[in-house]
Amino acid sequence: MTPPQIIRGDATNPQAKGPKIIAHLCNDIGGWGKGFVLALSRRWPEPERDYRQWHRHRAENDFGLGAVRLVRVRPDIWVANMVGQRGTRHGSAGPPVRYDAVERCLTILADHARELGASVHMPRIGCGLAGGRWERIEPIVVATLGQRDVRVTVYDHD
Repeated sequence: MTPPQIIRGDATNPQAKGPKIIAHLCNDIGGWGKGFVLALSRRWPEPERDYRQWHRHRAENDFGLGAVRLVRVRPDIWVANMVGQRGTRHGSAGPPVRYDAVERCLTILADHARELGASVHMPRIGCGLAGGRWERIEPIVVATLGQRDVRVTVYDHD
């Protein structure tokens, strides 16, 4: 079992050797324009372009809660667009984060990481605009990635 390492820094600039996957949560309504995705888009256009196309053609693909798409942005770096939040607003159903979808996403991500021999890098997913609590997300990270010995680094932005 490998617990996540938490460091200060920028998750779009992963601090590791070898293949790396930058993981983040997306919503299920095609919105891309606030939070961590802005930092991703400043660095690489491909993740946003792929997400928008994935959403636009959702009737013909797997887009939806719990789905994951890897987008290669450099020879050794992929971005994992993970659909883990319902909409973007807090409402009667609570915050947008959906913990069950986060678990499905991270389970799929663990398979990708093991296939690629990659470490995973992320902000505190689901805890910003999605409204989740790290006390609920971290055990999911440990159960899905850590139990499969996938190295995870969580970045707290400076």
